[in-house]
Amino acid sequence: MSDQSVILINLLKAQPGKQDALIALLKQSTHGVIRTLHGWKSTRLIAASDGASVVIYSEWETREAVEAMRSDPRMVAYFPQVAALASLESLMGSPVLSETRRTDSDA
Repeated sequence: MSDQSVILINLLKAQPGKQDALIALLKQSTHGVIRTLHGWKSTRLIAASDGASVVIYSEWETREAVEAMRSDPRMVAYFPQVAALASLESLMGSPVLSETRRTDSDA
């Protein structure tokens, strides 16, 4: 599995009324830092419709790339700002299934 991507999923539980501010901060860190880092492939931010949570789904080339991101001083500077807006749970793993609905135009 060493040739597979590493998936990092972060679940952030926003403080009441802070989801929009959290999303703005996450967009800023993604545009300003994350997408410049070696090993980054993609990021999706998913906002819960109830305003309580945000999921960050990101794909990286290796676990080492994720660890390098977590220790990058530019990212470390964001951590207290994120912590002021939300709690964080994180998991890292490898994809085991990915399916997409095919449409007639895909054939």
